[in-house]
Amino acid sequence: MFERVAPVFAVHDLERALAFYASLGFGVRTYAGGGYGFVSRDGVEIHVGEVGDVDRRAATAYVFVGDAEAVAAEWRASGAEVHGPQDTEWGRREGAVVDPDGNVIRFGSPLRGPER
Repeated sequence: MFERVAPVFAVHDLERALAFYASLGFGVRTYAGGGYGFVSRDGVEIHVGEVGDVDRRAATAYVFVGDAEAVAAEWRASGAEVHGPQDTEWGRREGAVVDPDGNVIRFGSPLRGPER
């Protein structure tokens, strides 16, 4: 059966992409064959593949986190532009960060408080 999933983000500059994700606290490594890399943190893995000047669509991954506010604060401290987080009608506190190639990591945690 299924074991895990890793979204693949197309990037124009592999080194720039890996540096961006390292600044967010992800561990990064490159594929020995070149043109491809891996970013991982707390069991979450995203692959990044260099596409050069090819026109492509950005991708989005959703990461379930324990505390969206803490993630947003950490990523803002790294210099990243973080959108949100904000409460949603479906009971989550969600935010997003966009990498230099337009790929989006949406992240969210359960709403906390007396209403939940």
